[in-house]
Amino acid sequence: MNKQLINKILITVGFLFLYRLLAYVPVPGVDTAVIASFFDSHQSDALGLMNMFSGNAVERLSIISLGIMPYITASIIMELLAATFPNLGQMKKERDGMVKYMQIIRYATIVITLIQAIGVSVGLQSLTGKDGGSAILIDQNTFILISAVSMLAGTMLLMWIGEQITQSGIGNGISLIIFAGIVSAIPSAISQSITMINTGAMSFITLIGILILILATVFVIIYVELGERRVPITYAKKTMLQNQNKRVMNYIPIKVNLSGVIPVIFASAILMFPMTVLSSSTNPYVQAVADVLNPNGYFFNFLTFLFVVFFAYFYASIVFNAKDISDNLKRQGGFIPGVRPGNSTKEFLNEVASRLTFSGAIYLGLVATLPFMIIKGMGVPFFFGGTAVLIVVQVALDTMRKIEAQVYMSKYETLSAVGL
Repeated sequence: MNKQLINKILITVGFLFLYRLLAYVPVPGVDTAVIASFFDSHQSDALGLMNMFSGNAVERLSIISLGIMPYITASIIMELLAATFPNLGQMKKERDGMVKYMQIIRYATIVITLIQAIGVSVGLQSLTGKDGGSAILIDQNTFILISAVSMLAGTMLLMWIGEQITQSGIGNGISLIIFAGIVSAIPSAISQSITMINTGAMSFITLIGILILILATVFVIIYVELGERRVPITYAKKTMLQNQNKRVMNYIPIKVNLSGVIPVIFASAILMFPMTVLSSSTNPYVQAVADVLNPNGYFFNFLTFLFVVFFAYFYASIVFNAKDISDNLKRQGGFIPGVRPGNSTKEFLNEVASRLTFSGAIYLGLVATLPFMIIKGMGVPFFFGGTAVLIVVQVALDTMRKIEAQVYMSKYETLSAVGL
């Protein structure tokens, strides 16, 4: 392992450690004991889901309680607008335009964060502890201002940390932040499970069933994520002679799940935004809507399935460009046996990708919803479903691939330096 790779890993670990430290910095003016006691009875609802993604930062009302979800929500909005308006889509493809595109996402993140922070601050005004003490220790209007600024600063810090990891570290920074948040909640889930077994609230057989379900989910995720359709390519004799000393790929790998973990993260961000705003209202009609969107209910999981399938198709259409692939093949003198170069190749690749995307979208939707529904049937009172397992496994696989790519790159640089 070379020094450059070690530095990148240390940078990544250092920024993730900073992220975990921020999770213990509370918003000024709150009684953290009241917040913690309130979350003890809300482990399996919308707050439990938000708490899981933030790495238990919500139950401490940390400055990063909103997590990185506002940034993801802003990114989703911009992706949809870029697909709708050609001028915005063209801006994204240009180097200078990409800088403006990312700046718009940052401004949108600020707006979304402020809306959610104010909603949370207003909702805390009616929160009291077991002894009747309020969760807010200062003037309410002052607290709304302070908490909004604090949470905005926390979200901006997370966005900066994610960008620094992506640029200077290993892997995708935003995905690794979510990964770290979920993994950090695992020890408390294990401790809670042990306590439940000791008190008789959960049987040992149920725990074994949960472990089997998690292991089976991990196996399915790894199996599908490593699956790909290899479309064979044949090159003209002249091209092969010109590249006889180079490695020419003789197939196009098309993954079963082209969109990766992005659809699950996008779906969670879309559904968590209204839950954050609605949970602060005391209106009975608004509370009824919030109850319908409870992650512990069937309707929420149905919506999750639909959103995951939609974003799987949407994101796959962005990352897989059959026209560019067919044009590159034509320029390099390659073609798919039995398929004419050009437009026919593009249509063939689109058809293959469409079939694979259908299978991948259904797989993502089932993994994101089915394990939690089974765990719910077992009567487990904390939120830990297929979405968490899916994100953890996919981010781990992606990071391992990038580390492996860095190792191979350093080997090639060493060989070229010695003249081999």
